[in-house]
Amino acid sequence: MAQLSDDCFAFGGALMSVDDAQALIAARIPAPEDEQVVPLAAARGRVLAHALVAPIPLPPFFNAAVDGWAFRHAALNADAPTRLVEAGRAAAGHGATRQVAAQEAVRIFTGAPMPDGTDTCVMQEDIQRDGDAILVPPGLKRGANARPAGEDVAQGAVALAAGRLLGPAEIGLAAALGQARLAVRPLPRVGVFSTGDELAEPGVPLRAAQTHDSNRFTLLALLAGLPCVASDLGILPDDAARTAAALASAARDHDLLLTSGGVSTGEEDHVRAAIEAGGSLVFWRLAVKPGRPAAMGMLPKAGGDFTAGGTPVVGLPGNPVAAVVCFLHLARPLLLRLAGATDRPLPRYAAVAGFDYRKKAGRREYVRVTLRTEGTITRAHKFPREGAGLLSSLTQSDGFAELPEHVTRVAPGDAVTVLPFAGML
Repeated sequence: MAQLSDDCFAFGGALMSVDDAQALIAARIPAPEDEQVVPLAAARGRVLAHALVAPIPLPPFFNAAVDGWAFRHAALNADAPTRLVEAGRAAAGHGATRQVAAQEAVRIFTGAPMPDGTDTCVMQEDIQRDGDAILVPPGLKRGANARPAGEDVAQGAVALAAGRLLGPAEIGLAAALGQARLAVRPLPRVGVFSTGDELAEPGVPLRAAQTHDSNRFTLLALLAGLPCVASDLGILPDDAARTAAALASAARDHDLLLTSGGVSTGEEDHVRAAIEAGGSLVFWRLAVKPGRPAAMGMLPKAGGDFTAGGTPVVGLPGNPVAAVVCFLHLARPLLLRLAGATDRPLPRYAAVAGFDYRKKAGRREYVRVTLRTEGTITRAHKFPREGAGLLSSLTQSDGFAELPEHVTRVAPGDAVTVLPFAGML
């Protein structure tokens, strides 16, 4: 992985906007240089290290797009059916063996090479038989129902850019271009902690004043859709020394650490203090609601200093909805940067507000909404409760309405931008 130093960030303010935090990450996190070559079947979810330049055209030859007959377009009558004598057969993987004359047609099947002398196909359902001939209706354009070589990807063109996250479509394209192996970036190692004596593992009976830990599992599930290897590092107790020791140890074996809780101003919030004591605090508090008490810093990877590089630490809020918001806007772009992936903006689309809402200027807010399609309009209705601890609100709403820093009021009918949970959570 790329080496990070303790001064790769430079921010002295007390409160950072979402845009500034993301710009800081993009500008200062170095792109990884290492690469691995993996079989195509193992490439899903990896990040392409180098651009894939098409070594062949795709499709590699002029071929039929339908089952039908191939012929010369110049032989067609302009305003009457044309009688063409059937002369041979071209199947996928084989093709015709001779030049086709002007008044001939070759029976052809989808994917078969277009015989020499032909340039157009007619679909089998569009012709009439006339003994050993076919009648082709007028009106076909030259090249109809045929696919030229390189129609999809031209030879020498960039088929996939470096930094592309490889999914099923990308892997299919690489296979079509004959690639059995791909060079990819190493997967960043991400460690995930929860913090607090009030937390118990799911499946363990609760003691008095305890609740089951949910944030850790939410974060691990979010990481499962990103290019990384995630590790469950358990729950940190409310103990300053043990928190500092656990973070320092984990920083040596991981490329990114995520915590939830422990970054506010309480006497039992030890994560921020551990980052400050053992490394460098980049910023504390993000100008976003829900999610203000978020912290970011660096811990040394080895040797007690930053000579071997540093490990970023993102301290997410303890409230579940706030943790999700800060993960999406802070941890996610940081992880993609560490993975060498190009920027992948969160999905957004336009809707119309179905609610009235007031907010402070200078802070971005994410309001949970349900969506209703009314004719051609998608209307966003505010979830009735606002608490950042309401985890069920993420299952009972459809997305976040994103209210920018300059907005102070939303009225019914106003245009809003929605980040849908589908494909994101």
